[in-house]
Formats: sequence, C-alpha cells, structure tokens
Amino acid sequence: QVQLVESGGGLVQAGGSLRLSCAGSGLSFSSKDMGWFRQPPGKEREFVAAITWTYGNTYYADSVKGRFTISRDNAKNTVFLEMNSLKPEDTAVYYCAAGYNLHIRPRSVDYWGKGTLVTVSS
Repeated sequence: QVQLVESGGGLVQAGGSLRLSCAGSGLSFSSKDMGWFRQPPGKEREFVAAITWTYGNTYYADSVKGRFTISRDNAKNTVFLEMNSLKPEDTAVYYCAAGYNLHIRPRSVDYWGKGTLVTVSS
C-alpha cells in the first residue's frame, strides 16, 4: 500500500519559516518526480514546486520562487519543502504528490498525500 505522509505544517507569523516533510512508503520513490501542491481556502489546488527523479531538476510556481526550496532524500524516501519569508497568502493545505511532469500540464500524478495545513498570520 502506497502512502505519502506530510508533516511540519502549523501556524506561523508572516515573515517566518516552516519546513514540510513528506515520507513515502510502498512506492519506487527514487524513480518518481516528487512535488508539492497547495489548496488555499475556497480556491483550487495549485502547483507549488517539483523535483525530478532523473537529475533533481527543480521547478517552482512564480508565487514562491526565491522563497521556497524543494529537496529530496532518496535514501529516506522523503521530500522536503523549505518555506521562508512566508506571507498570509501562503495559507493553504499543502499536499505531497508523486508522479511525472508535475510542473507542467498535463501532469501525471500517481499518488497524493492527505495534506498538512499551513496558516500564516499577518
């Protein structure tokens, strides 16, 4: 059974930082692109960041570029999202995803995590 389990969400003040983690099990983690998506309250889910399985290329949404950093540790089947200079508009449920071409459309998402809530207060 495949599981993607996110952790690290919480409440933070604007300008603060958080580090999200996503631990995978039951999948060929090292041969999948990994990514983060988010769903703000009342809005659709949107792409945040992705990292490829081949060369570790990284891709970011314009709204987080320069503030967020995605990384992966294949030995621990874990992908991370370091979030700095957080803004109230970053408030959302953050989801981990595994698949291919996560940064472009059409994307192929094989698995989703259940999400972790990030709340940024002003």
